[in-house]
Amino acid sequence: QREQMGAIAVKACQEIGYSNAGTFEFLLDEDGSFYFMEMNTRIQVEHPVTEMVTLADIVRNQIRIAEGEELGYTQDDLLIVGHSIECRINAEDPEKFTPSPGRITAFNIPGGPGVRVDTAVYPGYVVPPYYDSMIAKLIVHARTRKLAIGRMKRALEMMVVEGIKTTIPLHLKIMNDEKFQKGDFSTKFMEEFLSTNS
Repeated sequence: QREQMGAIAVKACQEIGYSNAGTFEFLLDEDGSFYFMEMNTRIQVEHPVTEMVTLADIVRNQIRIAEGEELGYTQDDLLIVGHSIECRINAEDPEKFTPSPGRITAFNIPGGPGVRVDTAVYPGYVVPPYYDSMIAKLIVHARTRKLAIGRMKRALEMMVVEGIKTTIPLHLKIMNDEKFQKGDFSTKFMEEFLSTNS
């Protein structure tokens, strides 16, 4: 299915003359059939997940293409290795999903092999109430899904954000959820998860 989706995305880009980073989104049903949802003509927020499993620097490549340079490799040159997970760390109350603006009094990010944090906040940073509540992206990579989930749990436990509420506790609960761990979930996962974990 991945190859079929890729072929459809490539053909669509060729048909419209598109030549830069973009994201095609598909839904997969229980029978394994997939359906096109949308194309975003930009880099996606989750691009670090793709970068972790392919070692491709999408941002760098996007800039090179905009400067008129060639991409320098083909799809066949890219190998997908391992599993990657990204958690958006939002300045939100994880129980009510309401904004939690304010001053960050302590901020410590995890590190180590297979752990990446994209952020611009620091101790003393004031999270305003006017914009997107995301303050960091925590991304992990490992050989298997099980190892990636374990690595994400450790990284979430190590991450310290004080002064505001964040979605870190919610992400930890999700990582410990049996359905999530098995990969046995659908687009209704959060609705079902919240109804049993509230």
